[in-house]
Amino acid sequence: MTEARKGQFVRMMTREEFRDRFHGSFGHPHFGRVADAMNQVEEVAWDVYINSGKTKATHPAGPGYADPGYELSDEWRETRKRLLAAEARQKDPATPPRVLLICGADRNDGTCPGEMSKTFRLTRIAAEVLEAQGVEADVLDLSRLVSDYDWHIHPCKGCVSTAMPLCHWPCSCYPNHALRQTNDWMGEIYEKWVAAHGIIILTPVYWYQSPSALKLMIDRLVCADGGNPDPTTTSGKDTAKAKALEEAGWSYPKHLAGRTYGLVVHGDVAGIEGNRRALSDWLDWMGLVDAGTQARLDRYIGYYDSYARSHETLDRDLAVQEEVRNVARAVSNAVTALRADRLAVPDRDLQQPRPK
Repeated sequence: MTEARKGQFVRMMTREEFRDRFHGSFGHPHFGRVADAMNQVEEVAWDVYINSGKTKATHPAGPGYADPGYELSDEWRETRKRLLAAEARQKDPATPPRVLLICGADRNDGTCPGEMSKTFRLTRIAAEVLEAQGVEADVLDLSRLVSDYDWHIHPCKGCVSTAMPLCHWPCSCYPNHALRQTNDWMGEIYEKWVAAHGIIILTPVYWYQSPSALKLMIDRLVCADGGNPDPTTTSGKDTAKAKALEEAGWSYPKHLAGRTYGLVVHGDVAGIEGNRRALSDWLDWMGLVDAGTQARLDRYIGYYDSYARSHETLDRDLAVQEEVRNVARAVSNAVTALRADRLAVPDRDLQQPRPK
């Protein structure tokens, strides 16, 4: 049995360090009006931190879990319940087709940039096409991370690299009340992915790669590709049990496989093809099916033109607007074929000799 390697984490914070860090979140002078109350809250926060109070409330897992007596997080259980309901709706042929449109730009006009993103405009163009064809367009605007109060997609902690069964589906790393890693958006985002028949990701290129909000979501979706739907099998985060499960043979279930996808990647100087390929490779790996050549678009909008006039450039670029419409049309067509079991997936019944 392989042992977990230790020694990277040094220590918990001291009482003084914790006090400074806690009050650093409330540095505005107006909080001085309630200084006594803040000190009381800080005392409670310290107690939760030092005693590792990760979960808010737990109850025995009950029937349907490998260890019915394990104290399972109520918050995780509620997220799991919503995912099961979303999956049932997604598989119900009586429900309308649904496509999740993901606006991957970090920019919006509710904060520092002062202007909406071109990606958002392209997302609305795609949504109009889908809705005209009777498809529900569920828009996920990831720029809310920069404009909503205390709203987060917390980073992936890499549990999968310790052992795949330690990575739970949905992710059980958050919320972590001991570390105040709360208000995590991913529970809602998992539900949106599960409910969708098709996915369209629209994104600009930031330094040859995906914007940070989009990359955070991508990393947190690792649990959808091989993740463990029963945390009681690992007694939560027991690394030894997780390693033993993987060593005994793990099936690496692909929880989002079979959905169809499209991509719109745009930039103004460089990086569009590489980023589009990376996103395609990721979605292919998770078992999603591309909706055809015209559903995978990478384009420059205003190549080496002024940033200040980039929206005007998009106004004039009627061709790229129509290409985005074609991405939406292709995904809509693929969703129709998918739900009628007519979408050709030649390797669907083949077994991976090396699943991971």
